[in-house]
Amino acid sequence: LERYGPGTEDDIVWWSGATKSVVRTALDDIGAEQVRLADEQVGWVLPDDLEDSAPAKRGAALLPALDPTTMGWKDRSFFLGPHSPEIFDRNGNAGATAWIGGRVVGTWVQTDEGTVVVLPLEELATGDRAALDVEATRLTAWLDGDVVRSVYASPYARAWLARHG
Repeated sequence: LERYGPGTEDDIVWWSGATKSVVRTALDDIGAEQVRLADEQVGWVLPDDLEDSAPAKRGAALLPALDPTTMGWKDRSFFLGPHSPEIFDRNGNAGATAWIGGRVVGTWVQTDEGTVVVLPLEELATGDRAALDVEATRLTAWLDGDVVRSVYASPYARAWLARHG
């Protein structure tokens, strides 16, 4: 929970291999706090995670394929929404993801020239699109022309690359 919270009870059972009874006891022992996730599921966080009651900024992030942030949950609906078929392959491997405010809103690719391009999977507010574009520009500069391809490209990214190169 410290690194990847919130987590649902089912996530923690899946991560740990423990029974629900053991997980419930452990959550009680550490004083974990319940939170509501985006899809009305109950998640758990450490008590210190609730101390800062200031609203969180809507951060933008571009994460690589197989990132534990994307892969680390049994039920991904609270951050993935309807985008699973575009992001995950048949074997459950996640491609690169574009995030806004703790939710996957798209994927990203690199062109043959090395430019990072964000591929939204839903309508984005102007500010959110701009924030992702800033991240794409930053990542393009950091990669400095090196093109990094993953065998775990998302189905959506593979289709885009096949059309645009």
